[in-house]
Amino acid sequence: MRLKLIGTLAVAALLAGCANDHANTGAATGTGAAVQPSGPVPGSEADLVANVGDRVFFDLNQSGLTSDAKATLDKQADWLAKYPQVTVQIAGNCDDRGTEEYNLALGQRRANAAHDYLTAKGAAGSRMTTISYGKDRPTATGDGEDVWSQNRNAVTSVQ
Repeated sequence: MRLKLIGTLAVAALLAGCANDHANTGAATGTGAAVQPSGPVPGSEADLVANVGDRVFFDLNQSGLTSDAKATLDKQADWLAKYPQVTVQIAGNCDDRGTEEYNLALGQRRANAAHDYLTAKGAAGSRMTTISYGKDRPTATGDGEDVWSQNRNAVTSVQ
């Protein structure tokens, strides 16, 4: 018991001797890691999602762009101009109604509509690829217009 007490006191004395009595004045000393800004890395997928929006939505059986879709694509075009090294893929999607063939074709028309709009706004077509997933990659699962409307989209993702 006495040995444990002496050992504990010795450890406490060592720790007290190692304590740093210097107050943090906030002055930089030139040591340590640089402070990184919070938030997504500029030009990243997370940046696109957080600051611009990565998807546009379509009406039932349509591939024409709505005014809301054009507004999002305008922001995407500006973002692409800001980060010319970034390449993206635009994936067209559909809700789960209709045949596989119909939905693949409709998804491709939706991806192409977004691609063509971005190209018209100045984004280089060579920086963008398109793909259709039809109804194979739903954003939301279930039935009903609320679910179906979420799945009728074109999603832009950084490659």
